[in-house]
Amino acid sequence: MQRDERQAQVLAAAATAFARGGFAATSMDDVAGEAGITRLIVYRHFESKEELYRAVLTKVTDLLGERWQQGMASTDRHGMVFRMLLSVAREQPAGFRLLFQYAAREPQFAAFAEEVRSMQVEIADQLVGETIPDPRFRAWVTRTIVGYLVDSVLAWLEVGDPTRDEEFVEQATAGLIAMYLAWVPAVGALPLAADPATSSRGA
Repeated sequence: MQRDERQAQVLAAAATAFARGGFAATSMDDVAGEAGITRLIVYRHFESKEELYRAVLTKVTDLLGERWQQGMASTDRHGMVFRMLLSVAREQPAGFRLLFQYAAREPQFAAFAEEVRSMQVEIADQLVGETIPDPRFRAWVTRTIVGYLVDSVLAWLEVGDPTRDEEFVEQATAGLIAMYLAWVPAVGALPLAADPATSSRGA
């Protein structure tokens, strides 16, 4: 097996093991067992358990960044955010859960998780723009949007049917648009657009 292939195998196994047992309770032996290799091979690629956990988080965030750039380059952005998040979640299910569910609970990685969340909130704030001028309400809206996006994908990852992923994207996007259009008039700002279908191009 090539080095990059072996490393990918170790990362996938580590994500599964850490998501199942947590950082403290998971050993490098557990990771090796999950991957079907020896502990020595794991150490050839990662010097410590902390380095391995962080590598899993980095792999997921890097993939999210790549998919975001691809989505932003598209001329049709309808459902783009949900589609991007779900594509990464399908490819890296354990790593996705590790980043968005478990890392914040681990003292060594809480700052990493918070940095990712803060970046998401900042992007949401840029997209909302001045349509919500009240700073406190806007801060609540951006954080609620991020929570809705991530929690929706996590829930679908748990109970959804992969063959219906596009249906999920449409339903989740419609829900996001409905919430947003309900919030905007509440603070006296102009709606994104008269036609919800037009508004959805930014979701």
